[in-house]
Amino acid sequence: MKMRPSSSSVPTLENAQAVLREVWGYDAFRPLQADSIESVLQQKDSLTVLPTGGGKSICFQAPALCVDGMAVVVSPLISLMKDQVDALVSNGVSSAFINSTLSLSEKRDIAEQIDRGEIKLLYVAPEGLLSDRMLDYLKKSNVSFFAIDEAHCISAWGHDFRPEYRGLRILKHEFPHASVHAFTATASGPVRDDIVSQLGLADAKVMVGDFDRPNLTYRMIRANKRLQQVADIVEKHRGESGIVYCISRKEVERTALALEQMNCTALAYHAGMSDRDRKANQDAFIKEKCDVIVATVAFGMGIDKSNVRYVIHSGMPKSIEHYQQESGRAGRDSLESECVLIYSGGDVVTWKRIMEGGDNAHDNSGALRSLEAMNALCTSPVCRHKAIVEYFGQTYTSDNCGACDVCLEEVELVEDPITLSQKILSGVIRTQERFGIAHNAKVLAGSNEKRIRDLGHDQLSTFGLLADEGVAAARLWIDQLIQQGYLLQTGEYQTISLSESGRRLIRRDGNPKLTVPGVSKSSPRRSVSVDSWDGVDRGLFAALRELRSRLASERNVPAYIIFGDATLREFARCRPDSIERVALIKGVGEKKLEDFGLAFLEAINDYCTTANLQRNVSTVVKVEPVQKREVIRPNAFASFEHFRAGASIEEVAEKMGRAKSTVTGYLQSFLQNEKITDSSAWVDEQTKTKILSHLHLLEEGKMKPMYEFFNGEISYESIRIVLTCKRNAES
Repeated sequence: MKMRPSSSSVPTLENAQAVLREVWGYDAFRPLQADSIESVLQQKDSLTVLPTGGGKSICFQAPALCVDGMAVVVSPLISLMKDQVDALVSNGVSSAFINSTLSLSEKRDIAEQIDRGEIKLLYVAPEGLLSDRMLDYLKKSNVSFFAIDEAHCISAWGHDFRPEYRGLRILKHEFPHASVHAFTATASGPVRDDIVSQLGLADAKVMVGDFDRPNLTYRMIRANKRLQQVADIVEKHRGESGIVYCISRKEVERTALALEQMNCTALAYHAGMSDRDRKANQDAFIKEKCDVIVATVAFGMGIDKSNVRYVIHSGMPKSIEHYQQESGRAGRDSLESECVLIYSGGDVVTWKRIMEGGDNAHDNSGALRSLEAMNALCTSPVCRHKAIVEYFGQTYTSDNCGACDVCLEEVELVEDPITLSQKILSGVIRTQERFGIAHNAKVLAGSNEKRIRDLGHDQLSTFGLLADEGVAAARLWIDQLIQQGYLLQTGEYQTISLSESGRRLIRRDGNPKLTVPGVSKSSPRRSVSVDSWDGVDRGLFAALRELRSRLASERNVPAYIIFGDATLREFARCRPDSIERVALIKGVGEKKLEDFGLAFLEAINDYCTTANLQRNVSTVVKVEPVQKREVIRPNAFASFEHFRAGASIEEVAEKMGRAKSTVTGYLQSFLQNEKITDSSAWVDEQTKTKILSHLHLLEEGKMKPMYEFFNGEISYESIRIVLTCKRNAES
C-alpha cells in the first residue's frame, strides 16, 4: 500500500486520521499523537516523549504515509526494527530495514525499491546511517524526514546512553530540507534539553505525554521466599504472556528452571547467552511459543509485544527510569496488566556493589541518587502511580488511583502512625538534625555502637525508643517520612532534618502513613481487572489465540502482528456473524481484513455453532480463582530422577551428598509434582495398612495425634508419604 499525499501543499491531520483508520483500523488518535503528527506534517523539528504503550510509532508511521518521499527511522535494536517492519508490512505498508542481518543481494533489492519510490519507511541503525556510503545514497533519494527512535540514547544523562547516537547531529547539516523528529518513552527535563541540543534541532517543539499508565496495577512486595513469590504470580497468570526481570544472570537461570518445573513454558534471556540462543528465545516469546521470558534488567530486550499481561521484577531496578520503561512493557494494548516488584534491602547493596565496580565508579553520585529514589518508591506507602508521575515532574491529581497496592489497601499500616512519627522526629531533633538516616535509626533502635556512645547519644531521651522494632524498621519509617515530606535529606552527607510539615506533625498536625515492616495483606486481583473481560467468551478467546499463533508461525512473524489481544477480546465479546461486522472491530484495517478476516470469521462461526452461542451479543463470564502451586527448587528437581528409579531416601541422600531430612523434603515435592499414588517404594505394606486403618486419628489434617498413637513406631515421614499418595489417588 502506497498512500498518496493530500491534494493541498501540506497534508493535514484529517489525512493522517484517514490513514489511521484504513491501515490500522482505529478511529481516533491517542493523547498527544495528534500534536506530534502535526509537527511532522508541518516539517517542524520536534521531540515527543510518550511512555511505553503510548503509541510513539504511530507518530512517525502515520505521517510518513501522508507525505511524498521516504521517512528514515533510526532504531538501535535489530530485533525492534524487524518487528516494526513486519507489523507495517502486515498492514500493507511498503517498508524495509537495512542492517547487518541482510545479505548483499537483499540490500540490493531494497535499494532498487527505494530507487523506484516504493519504500515509505526505511529503518536503519545509527552506525549504518552515518556511514559515508549510506549518507551519499540517501542524499540522492527523496527523504521526507528523519525519526530518531529511543532518542534518550543520545544523552549521557539518560539511562541507556549510546555514543554512536552522538553522530546523528550531522543530519541537520547534511539534509537541511528534511525535518528531524526525536521520540522516546523516558526522559526527564535535563535529558529532554540534552536531546534537543545534541541533535541540533531548530526551534523544536517539545511534547511530553502523560507518564501515568492507568491500565497497569503496581504492587511493591517485600521479598519473602522470593522464588515462591514469583511462581505464585506466574501461576495466577498461567497461559498469559509475562516478563520476569532478575538482577543477575544466575538468578535468571534459576528462576527459568523453577518455572519450567511448574510446567510453564519459560525461557532465559541474558547477555551471557550466545546471540543465537538469545534470539531463538526472544522469537519463541514473541511468537507465543513461550509464555514467560526471564531476563536480566541490565540487558535491553527490544520487546515490541503488545499483549504482555504482567511484568515481575524479582529484585529492585536501579532507577525509576528503568522501572518505568521495563514495567511499561506490560499492557501496551491498553488492557489491564499487573506489575509486581519484589524487593529487599539487599537489592540496594547489590546495586551499590555493581556501581562501585563499573566504568564510572569515580562519578556515580547521580546513579546513587536514582537508586535511593527507586528504594523510596518501593518502601513508601504512597500511591505508586502518583509517585512515578511526580518523579517525572508531572502533577497527579487523583486521591486514589485504584490500581496500586497502597490505594487498594493491600499494604498493612501501623495503627498509630502519628505517635510513631513523633518518636522518630523527636529523635532527629535530639541529634540536632546533623546526622543521616543510618545514625538516627541506630540511636532510635538503641544500638551499642562505640560512635554512638562517644557522641553521648546513648544518653538521649529518645535512645532506644524503637528498640523492640529494630534498626531495619527504624530506617524504613525514616525513609517513608522523607518520601512524604516530613523529613528533609540535604547536603553532601545527606543529613536529615524536619521540614515545616514535620514540625507541625510533632504537634500531631499531619496524616503520615507508615507500614508494618515485612507485612502485607493478600493481593487479590484488582476488581477492575475483569472489566475488559466483560462479555468476553474465554473459550472463544482461547480458540482465536490458537488461530493467531498458527497464522503467525506460518508467516514467521510475532503473533500480535496478526491481531492484538484487544482485538481478539472484541471478537470474542461481539462474536460478529459477517465479514462486514468483522470490519467494524477496532484494530481491523483494510489489509488485515483482506488477509485474515475470513479465517477468524470461520473460527468464530465454528465455535459459536458448537457452543450454541448467540451472535453480536455479550455475555459476562465468571473468572475462576487460581490455585497456588508450590515451586520446586533446582536441587529438589535433581532428585526426581533417583526417585523415579525407585531409590530410597537414604540412597538419594548418599548420592547427592545431602542430609536425610533434606532429601525427605525432596521426596515430598516429587510425590506432589509427579502425582505418585503408590508409596510402596518408601513405605512397606504393613506400615501403609496401619496408617490407612487409623485415618480417624487425624484431627483437622494434623498428623501429631496419629504419630503419638503409634508411639513413635511409625515416623512422620512415612505418615506424610502415605497420605500424599492417597490424596494423589483421589484427585
